[in-house]
Amino acid sequence: MRKSLLLTGGKAALAAVALCATQPAAQAGGGIGAGGAFALGAVGGVAAGAAIASANNEYYPGRPVYVAPGPYGACHFERRAYIDPYGYEHIRRVEICG
Repeated sequence: MRKSLLLTGGKAALAAVALCATQPAAQAGGGIGAGGAFALGAVGGVAAGAAIASANNEYYPGRPVYVAPGPYGACHFERRAYIDPYGYEHIRRVEICG
């Protein structure tokens, strides 16, 4: 039993080595193969993703942002606190145009 198992395993290993050692047939197309196409697609995808990610520069504190004023002047909202007649403090947004 052990001898037949060893013989079968040896034949399988010899067949695997023979298949791995043979050269693939040459292609007459002259173009890139499937592996080259996959590599070029992966590189192109990484390049496109990097371009999209770098184009998304959002505002963060400390970076100056310049906005052209609207047609009615530059307006902005501020928070103003006021105390009602009952003594409670409220905060409301007030539009300031100037």
